[in-house]
Amino acid sequence: MKKVKRKIIEIAEDLCDGCGMCIPSCPEQAIQLVTTREGKKARLVKEFYCDGLGACLGSCPAGAITVEERGAEPYDEEAAIARIKEIAPEMLEEHLQHLKEHAPELPEVHAHNMPQDATSCPSAQMLRWTKQEENAGEGAVKLHSELRHWPIQLHLVQPSAPYYRDADLVIVADCVPFAYANFHQDFLIGKAIAIGCPKLDDVEAYTEKVKQIIKTAHPRSIKIVRMEVPCCFGLVIMVRQALTETQEKIPLEEVIIRITGEKQEGVKWGSRRIKKPLDK
Repeated sequence: MKKVKRKIIEIAEDLCDGCGMCIPSCPEQAIQLVTTREGKKARLVKEFYCDGLGACLGSCPAGAITVEERGAEPYDEEAAIARIKEIAPEMLEEHLQHLKEHAPELPEVHAHNMPQDATSCPSAQMLRWTKQEENAGEGAVKLHSELRHWPIQLHLVQPSAPYYRDADLVIVADCVPFAYANFHQDFLIGKAIAIGCPKLDDVEAYTEKVKQIIKTAHPRSIKIVRMEVPCCFGLVIMVRQALTETQEKIPLEEVIIRITGEKQEGVKWGSRRIKKPLDK
C-alpha cells in the first residue's frame, strides 16, 4: 500500500509499561498489547486503522504516546469499521461520535459516508429509561417489562455505561428468560443485566468484557443465572476467572434454572477475593 504523509500516533516502547489503558481510549481499536522481551508493550495493529487524531494521548500515564507527521499507510475507514465490529462492537457508537466531533480535522479520505440521520448503531447505542405506570383497565392483568437499559448482550455492552456503576449485576444465560416464567420479577427489578451463551459465543471475549465491567464499574454484587445443562456452567467459570484476574472483592451468587422451568438453589461464593492458582 502506497504511503502518504499524514498524522499518526507513535508509541515509545521504552516508556510503555504495558498497562493497556490506551486500548479502550482508541475508538478505532488500532492498538493492541504484544509480548516482548521487555514485557507487554502497546503497538499499532496496522497503520491504516489509526486516524491520527490522538484520542488515546491522554490515557497513557507513562506519556509514551505522541502524534507525529510522517509517511504512513492512509487511514482506511472501512477497515477500521470492520475491525471494530469484529473485536469490540460496543465501541462502534463511540467511533462514530468521534468522527462526528472531529469532522473538520479530517481530510476528505477520512470521511465516513453515512446518511445524515444515521449517526449511530442502534444495537450498540446506550439507552436507559424509567418505569412508566399504565392503567390496564378494570379486571385486566398486564405484565410489564422490568428491563431498564440497553444493550444487554455481552458483546455489545459498554463497561463504562452508568447503569453498571456500583450496581447489582446479573449475568444471565440467554435461554433462562424462556424457561423461567417469573424472570422479570425475580431477577430484573433494580438490577443491571448482561446476557450470553457460553456454548455458542466467544467465552474469552466474554471473560475480558466482564473483567472490564468489574474494573470500570465496580459492581457491588454479581449474580449468575444459568440453565442446569452442563455447558451453561461456562458462565460460572468465566465470571470466576474474571474475578481471579482482577482480584476484586465482590459477592458472587449462582442460581440454576431447570429446563422444566423450576428454580433450584444455587451457590453463594461469598465476597472474598478469589485467589490466583499460584497464590498460597
